[in-house]
Amino acid sequence: MRCTLRLLIVFCLCAITSMGMVPDRLEAQTGTAGTQDAQAPDYTAWERTAERARDVIDADRASLEAMETLRSTLVEWRDQFQARQSVNASQIDLVRSQIEALGPAPEGDGAEPTEITERRAELNTELNALLAPVLRAQDAFTLADGLVKKLDSTLRDRRAQQILRLDPSPLNPAHWPAAGSALGAVSGALSHEVAENYASDLQRSRAKDKLPLIGVLVVVGLILLTRSPRWVERLMMRIRANGADSNALIRVGTFVASLFSVLIPALGIFAILRAVDFSGLTGPVGDLVLHSLTVLVAVLLGARWLSRQVFAPVYPPGAMFDLTQGQLREARLYGVALSVLVALSFSIETLRAARLLSDVLTLEVRSVLLFPISALAGVMLFRLGQILIAGVRHDGDEMEEQWITSGAAGRILWFLSRASLIIAVAGPVLAAIGYATAGSFLINGMVETLALMGLVVVLQRLGRDIYAIFRGDVAAREGLFPVLVGFALSVLALPGLALIWGASISDLGETWVLISAGVPLGETRITPANVLTFAVIFVIGYTLTRMVQNTLKTQVLPKTKIDVGGRNALVVGTGYVGFFIAALVAITSAGIDLSSLAIVAGALSVGIGFGLQTIVSNFVSGIILLIERPISEGDWIEVGTDMGVVKDISVRATRIETFDRRDVIIPNADLIAGSVTNWTKGNLNGRIILGVGVAYGTDTRKVEAILREIVEATPGIVLSPPPAVLFTGFGADSLDFEIRAILRDVNYSLSIKSDINHAIAERFKKEGIEIPYAQRDVWLRNPEILTGVQALAGGHEDDPSDDDAQDDPAATSQDQ
Repeated sequence: MRCTLRLLIVFCLCAITSMGMVPDRLEAQTGTAGTQDAQAPDYTAWERTAERARDVIDADRASLEAMETLRSTLVEWRDQFQARQSVNASQIDLVRSQIEALGPAPEGDGAEPTEITERRAELNTELNALLAPVLRAQDAFTLADGLVKKLDSTLRDRRAQQILRLDPSPLNPAHWPAAGSALGAVSGALSHEVAENYASDLQRSRAKDKLPLIGVLVVVGLILLTRSPRWVERLMMRIRANGADSNALIRVGTFVASLFSVLIPALGIFAILRAVDFSGLTGPVGDLVLHSLTVLVAVLLGARWLSRQVFAPVYPPGAMFDLTQGQLREARLYGVALSVLVALSFSIETLRAARLLSDVLTLEVRSVLLFPISALAGVMLFRLGQILIAGVRHDGDEMEEQWITSGAAGRILWFLSRASLIIAVAGPVLAAIGYATAGSFLINGMVETLALMGLVVVLQRLGRDIYAIFRGDVAAREGLFPVLVGFALSVLALPGLALIWGASISDLGETWVLISAGVPLGETRITPANVLTFAVIFVIGYTLTRMVQNTLKTQVLPKTKIDVGGRNALVVGTGYVGFFIAALVAITSAGIDLSSLAIVAGALSVGIGFGLQTIVSNFVSGIILLIERPISEGDWIEVGTDMGVVKDISVRATRIETFDRRDVIIPNADLIAGSVTNWTKGNLNGRIILGVGVAYGTDTRKVEAILREIVEATPGIVLSPPPAVLFTGFGADSLDFEIRAILRDVNYSLSIKSDINHAIAERFKKEGIEIPYAQRDVWLRNPEILTGVQALAGGHEDDPSDDDAQDDPAATSQDQ
């Protein structure tokens, strides 16, 4: 009974569980559609937003701020529609695969089974249902993208109109009193806010409650401001004392220490400003003023640090330009002052943009206030441009950092220095006419461009030193990797440069959208993500290949019985295979489908094959050389008239070094098709043939025994088979002998020949054996002629003064 009851309970539980799972399964089946509907954009709201955007664009009366806000809204909608286009992607691919599996529909009156027709119709209906939200999203995306582009065009036109707007001339004295009144109104509003807040009992009580905190912030801020220069200098001196200034680690440490000269005073200023904020004495105008002061102090500290990095010997090994100390000091002063003037112009624009002071800071007042800033900045910018020209013009032979004045950086600096002179004159002139915005735009843009370039150069120099630290070699600063890092920093600076010269963040966003979309290549699109994936995976594969090659070369192959040439062939072959696999895996991982380019590549390969026939032949010959190894690195070979040692076998050619230290590059095809003499293939044995001659009358057997004794006693001669001494014949002047011997190492043939010759000369001298030289007997056909010649010669010898007189007409005329 109990068993039956237990079975009944278990059965009921299973039934309840199964019944509970039915709704879950139904929800799971319907969950996809419900989720898609929940994620679908609100197209009704989108249509209202699109209609409002059309009205704003057509009216063209909204402010820049309102247009920027509307554009942000449109971009959000566009992103939603773009994401919506990929909905149901996997299901759509599956249904299309099913339709393709059914085969093409019959044409004309052709019939197919009813089941196939019904199934094809069902799949097409399902496909259309799946494509409906995608097509709707594509349509909305196209509209949103078009509205964004129209709005961007309107915003660019508005900004261009603002820059080219003609304001009242600041040289008109009628506008000067209004500018003075505006400054007085701002200061009056600020003092009124302070007095009003101080008169408030509530504000005073709050200030008293926070008085200890305010006091601590002020004291801490003053300490940080006054003591930070000494702390930073002491830290730099301690870092420099640990080594020479040429050490990269010392330079990096000094750079890091110099950052504290910005951070510590910035913390002090922030503490003081927070103390003022906690006092509760400021209002809206005071907050604007404090914001402007914050920007001004931040710019001042940053400009001071950057100027000391570029124009002063704070960062070993010193300044980047070979200028005098006076020029460096002057350039540093101008850099800081120009940055402060740019911050002042920004503060004026900020105060004018505030609605609280827009009625006071009118266009006339703005033009008058910006003109002295533009004029003073123009003078300083002109002088700074002259100093930069002097720095670029110097050849910099004694500069460690002469790279800044050469190459691409030098050309860019040359252009900017001369552009500074032009803008320094054009900016104040435009501001004086009334184009205050254009004048400020040019001068501020030029100053910010110079600052940005200086920052990039400083970071490039830092990257070079960090790389030298990791490599442990100062010469590594001039390697390829620091150059690539510098190029990357320059590319990263391009968006900042675009923002300086009028581009907006929205413009950069649109540019990035276009770049992210990539370019079509066959049926795929090459995007930055694909390129980055390819580069990363290929670099990883390249590194692994190099590691495997190094392991084979240093750890594995030396422990085998393979000769040196075989080891080199295996290492090189491993490299080729590894590079090919790395490229193949990188292309596959990046999702690049090159199958559609196969036909084009095949057609191009035919033409390329004819044009590169020689190169391909050399490449194939190089592979054959590595596999068959008729020659290897280190072999002594002779090809035609060239003889030397093989130094390198590459894919195209082989390099041999002749015995007079000349490099001869021989195409691999010539080594395969032509005749090559390998003196050291298989073994290093070789034979020398040395000829010796003795005078007639010498005992030939004795000579043979002496030569045999000498050659057998010479080191490096193989005694099995024994050397041979041959009496080769009777010469015109000597009895000729010949020594033939096998050497253990043919590379020493010349030195062994020299040793044998020395031994022969010493032994023959000791034994009294003469080595003859050529002798000739001369027979005269008419010896009587010599008698007259001797008589004539005797007459001249009797009176030499006559010969001198005859030979020297000047002497004869003098005697007369």
